[in-house]
Amino acid sequence: MSLLRPVLNTYLRLTERRHMARSTPQGLRVSFERKARLLFHAPRGTQQQWIRLQAGQRLVHALDIVPRVHSSDIVILYIHGGGFVFGSPRTHAAMVAQLARRLGARAVLPKYRLAPEAPYPAAAEDVRAAWKGLRATGVPAYNIFIGGDSAGGALALGLMSELAREGDAMPAGVFCFSPLADLTYSGKSFAANAQREAILPPERAGEMTRHYLAGHAADDPKVSPLFADFIGAAPLWLTVGDSEILCDDARGIAQRVRDQGGDVTFVEERDLPHVWPLFHNILPEARHTLNTLAAWITQRRASQGEN
Repeated sequence: MSLLRPVLNTYLRLTERRHMARSTPQGLRVSFERKARLLFHAPRGTQQQWIRLQAGQRLVHALDIVPRVHSSDIVILYIHGGGFVFGSPRTHAAMVAQLARRLGARAVLPKYRLAPEAPYPAAAEDVRAAWKGLRATGVPAYNIFIGGDSAGGALALGLMSELAREGDAMPAGVFCFSPLADLTYSGKSFAANAQREAILPPERAGEMTRHYLAGHAADDPKVSPLFADFIGAAPLWLTVGDSEILCDDARGIAQRVRDQGGDVTFVEERDLPHVWPLFHNILPEARHTLNTLAAWITQRRASQGEN
């Protein structure tokens, strides 16, 4: 572990966690956008532009990211996190661009609707439309890797479960950083790690969930992937820090997919903050995780050719 890890954790507990504990969704949106512009940087030569993905009558705008060296036909469909109430493709673009550079691959980040203005099922509908719209542009399912973090992980896992349930074409793989998988917050880590957690204030979780669900049942498999079925799902790669309040979410979803015969790679790291790959500019562990994920995606792609 690097010397920067405890320094970053302490800084986040004293600043970001306190900020998240008291800010409104609108305040969180503004501050995250500003901090992302200042702190997170894509590799030089990265091209970014907004595109439109159309699925039937639904139109979803998405940020299209292409690395300076674009050498692969892999496309990353990445679903950003933010508790369903904040975050955007712009806040996560630098991190995803770093992964795209490692793969020589294009990435697409849909701009889904946020709560409380647009509660469930708006975000899930937009993510499904982005998947359909991307495929409608001519990208085959077997070239797509779906990714997500935190609440975006819930949406990514929910999409995979929906595709499996419907017998639809599967992506080449799905990956998640610190995913939210249980909106009932029944995991023991939610209370056990309440003091160790560096970023997420557990006392705000219920409020953000109410914004998103607007009365919908929290244990519905469509919103809490921990209770969903994944028979026939794509290979899954997950990572989480052992000090996160969502640690048991990742452990639980990994076990559920395994129990249903799925291919799961689960990486649990020691005392790293929520969605630490965001800090790739300063944290060695973040770069290591992106390298590890890129290697997994490359291996999955190679195994497709063998099959």
